[in-house]
Amino acid sequence: MSQDKASAILTAIGGADNVVEIEPCITRLRCEVRDAALIDEPALRALGVHGVLRAGGAVQIVVGPDADTIASDIEDLL
Repeated sequence: MSQDKASAILTAIGGADNVVEIEPCITRLRCEVRDAALIDEPALRALGVHGVLRAGGAVQIVVGPDADTIASDIEDLL
């Protein structure tokens, strides 16, 4: 997975300042964000994300089997 996709996902979830925590879970990125209103779902879908599930400040982004790699790449960007 390219750093470009990880960077684009990070931007679509409000940037590094909005991320409290991010971790992979099989096919999803589990994120805790400061402001869920900053998440750009249309941008995430344009990047090939399969779904976005929200519960308060917790967000799950369904990315498929590359979740571990994407999470690692995003951690490198934080």
